Amino acid sequence: MRAIAVLCLLLWWPMPGCAQARIDLDHDWRFRTDAADAGVRAGWADATPPDTRAIDVPHTWNIGRDDDYEGVAWYFKRFVIPASLLSSHIELHFGATFYRSRVWVNGVEVGGHEGGHTAYGFDVGPRLHAGENRIAVRLDNRPGMATIPGYAMRQAASGNVWYDWWHYGGIVRDVWLTAHDQALIRRQRIATRLGGGAADIDTQVFVENVDRNDGRYRVTARIIDPDGKTVAQAQADIDARAGQSASVALHANLPHPQLWNIGDGRLYQWVTELQAADGTVLDSRSDTFGVRDIAIRDRRLYVNGKPVRLSGLTRHEDSPWEGLAESVGTIRRDWLDIAALHTTLTRPVHYPQNDAVLDFADRHGILLVPEIPVWQFSEAQLKSPKLLALAQDMMREMIEQDGNHASIFAWSVCNESDASTPGGRAYVDAMASLIRRIDPGRYVTFADADISIRPWKDAPVMHDVDFIMANAYFGSWSGGGGDVEGWLDFMDRAYPDKMVIISEFGYPGVFSPDAASADKARSENLVQQMDAFQRRSFIGGVIFWTYQDYKSHRNLWPGQTEGYVDHGVVDENRQRRPSYFVYEARNRPLSVTTQWRVDKDGLRGFQATVSGYASTHLPSYPMQGYVAHWRAMDDRGHELAHGEKPLVDLAQPVRFEGAWQAAGKDAAVHLMVDVISPEGVRAGGVTSDYHPLNIGSAHFLPDGNKQP
Repeated sequence: MRAIAVLCLLLWWPMPGCAQARIDLDHDWRFRTDAADAGVRAGWADATPPDTRAIDVPHTWNIGRDDDYEGVAWYFKRFVIPASLLSSHIELHFGATFYRSRVWVNGVEVGGHEGGHTAYGFDVGPRLHAGENRIAVRLDNRPGMATIPGYAMRQAASGNVWYDWWHYGGIVRDVWLTAHDQALIRRQRIATRLGGGAADIDTQVFVENVDRNDGRYRVTARIIDPDGKTVAQAQADIDARAGQSASVALHANLPHPQLWNIGDGRLYQWVTELQAADGTVLDSRSDTFGVRDIAIRDRRLYVNGKPVRLSGLTRHEDSPWEGLAESVGTIRRDWLDIAALHTTLTRPVHYPQNDAVLDFADRHGILLVPEIPVWQFSEAQLKSPKLLALAQDMMREMIEQDGNHASIFAWSVCNESDASTPGGRAYVDAMASLIRRIDPGRYVTFADADISIRPWKDAPVMHDVDFIMANAYFGSWSGGGGDVEGWLDFMDRAYPDKMVIISEFGYPGVFSPDAASADKARSENLVQQMDAFQRRSFIGGVIFWTYQDYKSHRNLWPGQTEGYVDHGVVDENRQRRPSYFVYEARNRPLSVTTQWRVDKDGLRGFQATVSGYASTHLPSYPMQGYVAHWRAMDDRGHELAHGEKPLVDLAQPVRFEGAWQAAGKDAAVHLMVDVISPEGVRAGGVTSDYHPLNIGSAHFLPDGNKQP
C-alpha cells in the first residue's frame, strides 16, 4: 500500500521548468468510530489504534453497520515523501469533511474546520519528513444549536429537531497534497460584462508568496473559446512580500463572444500562469466561465436580454450505496436524468455542491441558486453572533470556491427559518451585505415557507432581497390544492415589484396511505400547481421537490424513525415512478406534430412541425442550435429512411419533411422524431404509427401523434 503512495507521488512530480505538483491521497486509509470520544486522550493522533478497517475516500461511515452513528470517528493515512520535496511549500487539502474536523500530521495538530460541504487546507510542510508520514483526522457529525446544519429549533414543539436529511459523517470528498516553490495562485475571480456586441472580462488573480524572500512575478493569462481557440491574452507584473498575499487585475475584451445560454452552456477558459523572474512556471490555474447577462426586470427573469420561465427539480447528494460521499459516476448518472427531465433551474438543494454538479450545470445551461444549510432555524439561533459568524464563513468559502461558475446566478442564505422575525431579518440583511460586498454581480435571496401558510401577511424582509423564493406545498403543508389561486393573488398584491421563484413544491408521500396512491396524488398535484403558476407572469421559475427519495429522520411513514422520504419522481434506487413521466411531459419546452403524406401508391413520407412555446408558457426560453432526428421503420422492423433537420432558431415554428420509397399500399410504418439540444439532451419528440385501412380505393389515415 505504501508503494502505491510513492508511485502516485512520482507520477505527479513537476516536469522541468514547472514548480508545482498535486499528489492524490484518496486511497489506503484506515477508519474506526470512537463512541467514547477517547481517541485524543488515548494518543490516536500519534499511533493508529487496533480494530480499524481499510477504506478509500471519499467515504461516509453512515452506511452499513454505522448507519445511524452520531458522534466521533477517526481516519488514518500513511504516505511517503521523498527528501527532494521537503524544500517546497506543501499543503494538505480536503474537498469536504462532515462535519467538524481536527487534523494531525505526524502527531502534531495542524488545524481544523467546521462545515461539511466546502474545501479547506493547511500548510503541513514543517511537519513532514523524508520517508513515511502519517495523517490522523478526527471528525464529529453531531448537530447542535449553533452548527450548520443543526437542530431545527423551529420544530421544537414536534419533539423532533433533526434536519431533513441524513447526517453522513466522513471524509466525503477527495484528499490531496500540493507542493509549490516560491509562490502560488490561491484563486482567481472572473467577472464578465456584455455591451455593444462585445464582452469585457475582468479577473482578479490572488497570489501568495510562500518563500522566505520578497518576490516579483509575472502573471500571464489567455482566454480559450468554446471551440478551443485562444482569443485573448493579458499579463501583468506583481510584487509580494515574503510570506504575504497580493492580487493583480487583468482585463480582456472579446468582440462577438459566444454566449452561454439556457440549455446551451458554451464555456470559455481563463488560463493563468504565475512565472518567476527567470521564466519558470511556478503555478497555473484554469477556470471555466460563461459570457452571459442575467437580469431581473419588471418581475421577469431575462437571460441575454430574452425573457425566460424555467423549471427543474432538486436533488440531495444521497444514495444507498454512497450517501454524501458521491462518486462522479453517480453524480453524472443522476444529472443526465435530471437534464432529461428538462431541468433549467434548481437550487440545487440546501448545501454547497460537489464540483461535478456545478460543472454539469455549467455545460448544460442550467441556472443554480446555491444555499448554505441554515434549515428551519429559530429566531434565537439566527440572532446568535456565533452562528452568524459561521454562516458568513460558509458563504464566503462557497463563493470563493464556486463563484466563477456560469450556472450560478444567485445565492440563498437560509431555508424555512424565522427570517420574518426582527432577529431573522437582521440575519438575512447581514448575509446579504456580505454577499453584495464579495460578489456584487449576483442576486441574493432565501427560501421561505411561512409566506405560503395562512394567514398570509406581508413580511418586510421580503423587500430586502432581490427576488422571493417561496416553498409552496398546496395540496399538503400549505393548504388545499385550490388555495394556490388565492395565495398567488395575495403575492401579486403584497409584492408588486418582486419576481417570485417557487423554490419548492410537490407532494410528500406521508399525506397518502401508501406509496402508490402518493405518487398518483403527486402526479395530479404537479400538473395542477404548474398550471396555476403558469397563469401568473411574475412566477419566473418553479423547482419541484424532489428528484429522488432521500434518507431522513423526518417526514416518514407512521411508525418509522428512520428511512427514505417518499417525495421523489424516482425512489432511492433511482427506479422511476409514474410521476417521472408526468413531470417529463409537463415540462417539455417545445411541441412536435407530424402529418402523413400519402399518394395513390401509398404512404410516401411525412411533414413535421417543431414549435417552441411563447414566453407566457412555463417553461419557455430561447432555443437555438437544436436538431431534429427522425427515423421511419416498416412493420417488419426494417428501416425505410432516416434524416435530421437543424433547427437554427425556434422563435418561430420550423417545418420539415421526410420521404422514402413507397413501402406498399398496405404497409404499416412507425415514425420516430426526436429533438436534441446542443448539449445532447432530448427536449421532446413524437412517435407516429401508420396503419392503413383500405376501403375501396381510399386510405384511412389514423391520428398517429404520440409524445413519449
